[in-house]
Amino acid sequence: MLKPKRTIVTGGAGFIGSHLVEALLHEGHEVIVLDNFVTGREKNLQSVKDNPRLTVYKVDITERGKIMPYFKDVDWVFHLAALADVVPSIVTPLTYHGANVNGTIAVLEAAREAKIERLVYTASSSCYGTPHVFPTPETAPFQPMYPYALTKYIGEEYVLHWNKVYALPCVSLRLFNVYGPRSRTSGTYGAVFGVFLAQKIAGKPFTVVGDGTQTRDFTYVTDVAHAFIRAAETPGIEGDVFNVGSGNTYSINQLVELLGGDVEHIPKRPGEPDCTFADITKITQRLQWKPMVRFEEGVQKMLHVIDDWADAPVWDKQKIADATKEWFAYLGNSKFKN
Repeated sequence: MLKPKRTIVTGGAGFIGSHLVEALLHEGHEVIVLDNFVTGREKNLQSVKDNPRLTVYKVDITERGKIMPYFKDVDWVFHLAALADVVPSIVTPLTYHGANVNGTIAVLEAAREAKIERLVYTASSSCYGTPHVFPTPETAPFQPMYPYALTKYIGEEYVLHWNKVYALPCVSLRLFNVYGPRSRTSGTYGAVFGVFLAQKIAGKPFTVVGDGTQTRDFTYVTDVAHAFIRAAETPGIEGDVFNVGSGNTYSINQLVELLGGDVEHIPKRPGEPDCTFADITKITQRLQWKPMVRFEEGVQKMLHVIDDWADAPVWDKQKIADATKEWFAYLGNSKFKN
């Protein structure tokens, strides 16, 4: 049995972060959450709020001087705090750079001074852009196609650089299409599950991009949380990168069929891959991790908590067109080739 660790989860009140916090506490670890609550919510930690091994601090991770005291005597650091979404990153790229790159550097320096045992970074499969090899291995070429993807890729480069130069024991996980309870219910137009569930509640058609045959490597959030823990506790993997996926890829049409409802088609968007599909050979062999939640089971779990999207924005064809006009304006003229 692994000795309990003192851990930090940046962005621990967010979607994935809160599930990781639950998993760490379940395994007996102490957890310090650092979150500025811009996208994180106190409600996400409701199930563990009374746990004596949990401490939550409202703080911005870009402020290195403020976060450094929390790293004292910490063993593991899980860095999940970040800004996500495509369109806002196109509109305000400097904001994304500040949060996702400068914030990562601040966390790395705090971790380095504290001499932590392991830092696990949350990277994104968006670094691959529109890949041409499936399943896509960690060795695939990089082609981040919008500022969010670029900032997450740059953050990973800093993490790996700190490992090489300062011997900071780091690991990077490239996540593919994570879904599950507590995924964001408000804010900008974004992840397909949140859009579809709010539409289903409202009795509106699902706005399917293109013909719906495009596929995504939908990976259930609790599987992702356990991948983080395996990345922290597995010896001898410092400075390495691992894909985290479901082991399969599923069409949007399959998702619509499982959710049940009418469909309205909207234009295909530039810069979006026709397929995301992670090669998870490396993580299954090196970390002895494998996904446990089947897609059909995960969708049913989402339907069981569909009421969480009762107050979420209901997107229709026109609202989506308005929200994504910058997407088409910039990426439509992009020099990147699909």
